Amino acid sequence: MRVTLVPNLRRPGVGRLPEPDGRRASLPEHGRLCPVVEDANRTNFLVFPPLDPREILQIRYREENLHQITMLRDPGGGRPPVVLFAVEIRPAAGAPGNEAREVRHVDRESGLDEALALELLDALTTNVNAPAGGIGIRGAFDFVTEDGWDTVYTGVMNETARPQIPILTARIETDWYPQNTEFRYAMQPGDTLVVSGGAPIGQVLFLPRETVTLAPASEADIQAFVTRQEEYWTERATKERTTPYGALISHHYRDGQRRRRAKDNA
Repeated sequence: MRVTLVPNLRRPGVGRLPEPDGRRASLPEHGRLCPVVEDANRTNFLVFPPLDPREILQIRYREENLHQITMLRDPGGGRPPVVLFAVEIRPAAGAPGNEAREVRHVDRESGLDEALALELLDALTTNVNAPAGGIGIRGAFDFVTEDGWDTVYTGVMNETARPQIPILTARIETDWYPQNTEFRYAMQPGDTLVVSGGAPIGQVLFLPRETVTLAPASEADIQAFVTRQEEYWTERATKERTTPYGALISHHYRDGQRRRRAKDNA
C-alpha cells in the first residue's frame, strides 16, 4: 500500500521523516528482545514534529485552562538556550472555542516579531483547550492513503518512560479527507510537555476499511489451536538461551516468522 507524504505546509522542509523503529531504549532488556513487542513498536511509523534538531517546544498547563508555551533554540557550544518566544493561551469570554493569545516574549534578534511568533506557534500546535487541557501537536508530514485505507493517529506504543501525558487516538479516512497530522495531548494542571525535533510525538498506523466477522470456534478449531500451542512451546524450549543480564529468550518465534514469509514470497 502506497502512502503519500505531504509536508506541513505551515513549515515545510522542517522535521524528520516518519520512520519505523523496533527499539525502545527505555524498555527492560526482556521487553526489547521480545519479538511481539518489537513488532508492535515498529508497526507502521513514528511521527516527528516540524522542529529542527536544536529546537524545543515547552508547554505548561496551569489552572484556569492556561497554556504557557515557550519555544527555545540551543545555539550549541555549551551556551544556554535562547528563548525565541513565549505565548500564553487561555479561553476568551464569549462563544465556546474562542481563545486569547498573548505574546509575553519574542526574540527580535532571531528575526521574529509578535505576528511571526504566532504564525510559528500555529505551525506547531492546534486545538488548544479542546477539550479543556487538550493541545494538538502538529506533525512534520501529513498522510494521503490509497482508496479504502484509513490512518490511525495514536501515542508511541510501548513507551514506558514516566511521566506520561495521555494522547487521544483518532482514526480518519485519509484517502478522501485532507487531515493535517496532529496528536491531541490531554494535559492536567501542573503537567509539562516537552517537544523536541529528535523525539517522536506519536505513531500512525494504516488500516484497510474491511468488515471483520467474528465466528465461534468449532471443536476442530479448538483442538488445532491447542496442538499448535503445544508444538510451539515444545520446540521453543530447545532454542532458549540466557542473556548476560539474566533474561531468558528464544528466537523460535522469529524463525517461524521468517519461514512463513519466505513461503508466502516464494
